[in-house]
Order: sequence, then structure tokens, then C-alpha cells
Amino acid sequence: MEEKRKHPRTDTEEPAFVSSGGSVMRCVVRNVSLEGAAIDVENPAFVPQRFRLVMANDSSIVHECQVAWIQKNRIGLTFIDLK
Repeated sequence: MEEKRKHPRTDTEEPAFVSSGGSVMRCVVRNVSLEGAAIDVENPAFVPQRFRLVMANDSSIVHECQVAWIQKNRIGLTFIDLK
């Protein structure tokens, strides 16, 4: 299959949190690039369309995200540039 992403993704297995409106849910970041990421969650039905992705090992790393796609428990994210 031909790769269509502008930026290559780096595989990882980093714990993180989906944060929105005061609620927080654990997730695992499976891969990441400059423009987005893929995360695994227990129940994708509870993940809002837009949220903050906060890295568990370094809470200073926060990405504003929008859901791009969902396949079973994996969610593809696009990072939103709020400039």
C-alpha cells in the first residue's frame, strides 16, 4: 500500500490521557508524527471529536486533537494548530 502521509510516523507505546471538559481517560499512543497520532483506548464511544492528548510521562506535552478515524479500539488523530 502506498504511504500518503506527509510526515512519517514513529511507532511508540507511550501512556497518555484523553482530556476533555474535565474528564480524563487513559490511552496508549501507538504512533506519532508532526501532524497526528494513533491511540488505543478501552472504549472509543467515550472519546469526543475534539480533545487534548496529554502525555503521561511528560505532562508539558499536550496536543489539541481531532478524531480522523476509528477502527475498533484504535483512533487516528489529527493535531489541530490553534495559532
